Amino acid sequence: MANWSDPWANGAATATVGTRTASYDAGLRSYMLSVYNYMASGVLLTGIVALLFANSPYMALLFSPQGRPSGLGWIVMLAPLGVVFALSFGINRISETGAKALFWAYAVLMGLSLSTLLLVYTGTSVAQTFFASAAAFAGLSLWGYTTKKDLSGFGSFLIMGVVGILVASLLNLFFQSNGLALVISILGVLLFAGLTAYDTQRIKGMYFAVQGSDFAGKSVIMGALTLYLDFINMFLFLLRLFGDRR
Repeated sequence: MANWSDPWANGAATATVGTRTASYDAGLRSYMLSVYNYMASGVLLTGIVALLFANSPYMALLFSPQGRPSGLGWIVMLAPLGVVFALSFGINRISETGAKALFWAYAVLMGLSLSTLLLVYTGTSVAQTFFASAAAFAGLSLWGYTTKKDLSGFGSFLIMGVVGILVASLLNLFFQSNGLALVISILGVLLFAGLTAYDTQRIKGMYFAVQGSDFAGKSVIMGALTLYLDFINMFLFLLRLFGDRR
């Protein structure tokens, strides 16, 4: 039986706890770095595909010069949603390699879909908005990672807000109100800014549950996809607010 009054024994116990904490922190940093690397690589791949496809002769197969989708274009635009559902609801059934393949496929499909932005907005404004979004995302995600404040209480509010702007966006397809479009864009920026911080903290907390398990690799992919979506949506809403149209 351990002698808890023995100074050597107490010192050994303290050292063990310290080692475990240091090991946990190192594992957490590696986990979050993997999430950010996949997320950034996905965004980069999307940007490269969008740029190359916008300047290719195949663009006409999917979109008109004004950016209106053809039948095939609608399939390409809706396909990323299918990939998100496949990952979200099938992550427990697919392998880690399969999850990675779906993530890269999603990034490519989003690149094809977002190539129309270069038909609607000037290249300069797209680039400026992209870097502004990247700076805002980095700051918000860093705050979400380092803050001691529990952000979990904001999750339901933010998700309800996203559902609200989706409904408002669908309604505005019929009303075509510039005022409503402006309000939706402003709220969209605020909501996805909040989600960036909230999701970063949630992904960070997820490491405690998945560390050392077979699910850790798939958790990295899901975390990267979540942050990717936050970044892309914040970028799109900012572009609608500040982008210069052709």
